Amino acid sequence: MSFDFSNVLSSRATSSAGQWTGYPPFHFVGGNIDEATVPVDALATALDKVFRAQGHSMAKYGMESGSQGYLPLREFIVGNLKRRAGMDINPAEVLLTSGSLQAMDLVNELLLEKGDVVVVEAANYGGALTRLDRLGVDYIGVDLDDGGMRMDHLREVLGSLKEQGRQAKYIYTIPTIQNPTGTIMNRERRLEMLEIAAEFNVPIFEDDCYSDLIWDQQRPPAIYALDTDNRVIYCGTFSKTVAPALRVGYLVAHWDVMKHVLPLKTDAGSGALEQMVLAEFLPKHFDAHVDALMPMLKEKSEAIVDALAENFGSAAEFTVPVGGIYIWVTLPENVDSQKLAAAAAAEGIAINPGPEWTVYGDQNKHRMRLCFGHPTIENIREGVAKLADVCHQEFGVPLRSGNIDRA
Repeated sequence: MSFDFSNVLSSRATSSAGQWTGYPPFHFVGGNIDEATVPVDALATALDKVFRAQGHSMAKYGMESGSQGYLPLREFIVGNLKRRAGMDINPAEVLLTSGSLQAMDLVNELLLEKGDVVVVEAANYGGALTRLDRLGVDYIGVDLDDGGMRMDHLREVLGSLKEQGRQAKYIYTIPTIQNPTGTIMNRERRLEMLEIAAEFNVPIFEDDCYSDLIWDQQRPPAIYALDTDNRVIYCGTFSKTVAPALRVGYLVAHWDVMKHVLPLKTDAGSGALEQMVLAEFLPKHFDAHVDALMPMLKEKSEAIVDALAENFGSAAEFTVPVGGIYIWVTLPENVDSQKLAAAAAAEGIAINPGPEWTVYGDQNKHRMRLCFGHPTIENIREGVAKLADVCHQEFGVPLRSGNIDRA
């Protein structure tokens, strides 16, 4: 007789997972990238060189760099963020993490208690929202337009909280290639956010994981770079530019904040080998690698836009991406994207339903997020065509595909 663990599970173990059965044939979810873009040869060369030169230092936790991670990689991040994001920081203000999700978890542990309230973009990264749910934290969504989070609504939300005697613990924003809408907040709006945050005495948590993936690479300065009173905490990652499975992200905060974060990171350090490889690879190859990614991702973006237009016609509304690896699609209001996702899964198609990527799920049942980073162009075309077939079978739309009436 097997021991029954259900009687001893903690209150946090409220859900269960199914066993892994592999990726579906048409995989339009998450944040995976194209396998062909992983710089295998250059990473292998970097691994061989750095491991032979410094491999023995792995005998010590933290090697010779302390608890914040491999110093040469932190030094690269300092220089890279100066060039690309306008941030003036030093290595002591950088913490290497096991992906940006660990950075997010650390910020939440640093700042949040059950019953607190956080202000977020109304359409948002599903992983951020589920983390707040698990912590028992309330969150209020701020509307977006084609320039990102609306500052008039942000002021309204913070003002309403103040009238209720509540204080937001932070404003969470993805200002560059917002996930899932793909918007980019301009410099003026970033400055306005800082003004509003100062007015209501609220810190800002800036998630900048997609900011290197803008087609024309005209990236606004980070909110962190524009901040003059040290109220911004920043996170980034190499998952979307180099390889998600490397699990290397980073948290940036002024030392008066960082000194409180470090005791919360109790894992004895994130993967040293990955950090060493990236520290060898990035200074020599990062810019050229990103430059090569842009036309490839843009071509995929164009493929999914064309496939949606051809197969869904006017039934699918969207903004053409200017960067990133996903597109946010609005379907007719009779379409329930959660039911669509279930029906599509039976046909080997995975999509992100709108309610899982929004604060107000009931208002977004007819929306879906499609990631085009991983599939090939042919796979995108075939998958979107099959998705339109499923949608028509379930909801009667689209009525036409490629100027042909559907029976």
